[in-house]
Amino acid sequence: RLVQLEQIRGVFHTHTHWSDGVSTLEELAKAGAARGYEYLVVTDHSPSLRIANGLSIARLKEQMRQIQAVNRRFRSFQLLMGTEVDILQEGKLDYPDEVLRQLDVVVASIHSGFKQDEATITRRLIAAIRHPCVTIIAHPTGRLLGQREPYAVNLEAVFEAAKRAGTALELNVSTPRMDLNDVTAKRANAFGVMLTISTDTHRLEQLDAMQLGVGVARRAWLEPSRLLNCLSRKQLLAWIRRKRTRTS
Repeated sequence: RLVQLEQIRGVFHTHTHWSDGVSTLEELAKAGAARGYEYLVVTDHSPSLRIANGLSIARLKEQMRQIQAVNRRFRSFQLLMGTEVDILQEGKLDYPDEVLRQLDVVVASIHSGFKQDEATITRRLIAAIRHPCVTIIAHPTGRLLGQREPYAVNLEAVFEAAKRAGTALELNVSTPRMDLNDVTAKRANAFGVMLTISTDTHRLEQLDAMQLGVGVARRAWLEPSRLLNCLSRKQLLAWIRRKRTRTS
């Protein structure tokens, strides 16, 4: 019983004008509510990604306060507080743990050191996977179609680590990425890894890439039970609490 579009309850990995997106928090919330979602996860960049206007700790905390203010204007829809935190070249994360623990969702990704060898890249990803605060690893192979080949990574080791830690991996359906793709997502699913469909939204119309994402997920033979997007907001937050306890 493959996943269907109407079973998607929320969207992970969205950016606003706080970093390199264009919409305000309120515009993003209205767009999510209008599409019938229960939640969208705001994941603007962390400070090391200066080219994307990454958020300092002070700016992140101010954004969190503004998200709470926006949420008071909605009943059945909520923005969840998150970040797309950089996995630094040593495998550490770009925010301290005391900051990450205050967020609902933590998406971790590599944006530098693409030419490192396979063992180094794999160690970086597994270090992030094992971090108790990390919910999702974004665009796990780092490819950009027509621009950049995937970095060298042992995906089987990543899948095994993700399964053990209970960390989800992303099907990023931003058209330059498509990462994981249908083939690698099917392999991850065979390992028992939880997955997410992420639109990597920088403009509101990119939320509609979810239809493409569901198509990729169906080609990967994914059922709703294998996708975090099919959890209600309450179920998702409970899943994250269990994950953090499991890996702490």
